[in-house]
Amino acid sequence: MDMRDRVNAALKDAMKSKEADRLSTLRLINAAIKDKDIALRGSADEDGGVSNDDVLAILGRMVKQRQESARAYEEGGRLELAEKELSEIKVIEEFLPKQLTEEEAEKAVGDAIAEVGATSIRDMGRVMAVLKGKFTGRMDFGKAGPMVKGRLG
Repeated sequence: MDMRDRVNAALKDAMKSKEADRLSTLRLINAAIKDKDIALRGSADEDGGVSNDDVLAILGRMVKQRQESARAYEEGGRLELAEKELSEIKVIEEFLPKQLTEEEAEKAVGDAIAEVGATSIRDMGRVMAVLKGKFTGRMDFGKAGPMVKGRLG
């Protein structure tokens, strides 16, 4: 079952069980996927719409946005809004594969550096490309970048 089908099935279940908060988050996910579909329509490399990797990237961005919003709300003393953002994160994360642990991420960075044969910071882009190819949706690339930089720099 592809990601879009999983989201649609969860949307139907949320409708049937009348889970309003979950339903609104699932609708946001669906809207983001459809936005990407529309954006891809005009491109020359159209191959039938959004792929599972695209959906994983969309979900990853949605989680990151909500984490930033929750942090801002907490700093502003708006705890009820922060809790809403955190509950949305839980719904979105149901569709993401299990995230790599810190140790697994370190090993993945080491493996990618070895695979590319990277020796200096100039090779960082190639290392990151390998990581993104293998671990989209499973690795926080905001944390992976400094790991790679630390090993190469």
